[in-house]
Amino acid sequence: MGKLYDLLMKDYRLKEGLNACINCGTCTAICPAAEFYRYDPRRIVDIVQSKDDEEIEKLLKSDTIWYCGECMSCVTRCPRENAPGLIIMSLRSLSIDLGYFVESEKGRQQYLLTKDLCSNILDYGYCVYPRRFDYKGHLEAGRVWEWEEKHLDDVFERLGGNLDGKGPGAMRRIPQEDLDQLKAIFDITGATERMETVRRAGERKAAELGMTVEEFTEMVYSQSSPKHLNH
Repeated sequence: MGKLYDLLMKDYRLKEGLNACINCGTCTAICPAAEFYRYDPRRIVDIVQSKDDEEIEKLLKSDTIWYCGECMSCVTRCPRENAPGLIIMSLRSLSIDLGYFVESEKGRQQYLLTKDLCSNILDYGYCVYPRRFDYKGHLEAGRVWEWEEKHLDDVFERLGGNLDGKGPGAMRRIPQEDLDQLKAIFDITGATERMETVRRAGERKAAELGMTVEEFTEMVYSQSSPKHLNH
């Protein structure tokens, strides 16, 4: 039995999600992600079930484990009641713990999600905060957002929102005592520690690539290879 497999088996999600795969391929057939990405959940379960450390390490460092949308369609069809989606969660978690996620293009996006979304939650109480969602950093939002960014207060007022205001309404200001409670939840559940793990791994990778943190962040934002697509 491999060391990495032993680490995976400490995760209750793998214990719940892996019974005995018979390689029927039903999970791949039903998987929405497999329709668009070079992604085969059947193969992933097979690798984990093999307990081969070398192959599991390749998985942990690959783009593959980051294609799953965690929709759990696989669970509804598996004749052996496996849950490839839960196995993917376990692999992702271990990949982050070991710092392997920065070795793949899709994995490195965890650095941005942690840096931006978690910071927004802790600072403002929202996953996406309009004043931090800049057009320059999110060109995919389109030119309409470029205009809206310059007229946020007017747009929210006309639409009946309450951007940064007191009381009820969309994007209202969250009281500091509530934000303090959110921070406490992050601290107690280990989310704060996980954020630090991701941050340190991202900074190490930036240094390894000879980049500043800002350059590394920009690369991760803009990098999107067509190799991921299933065509």
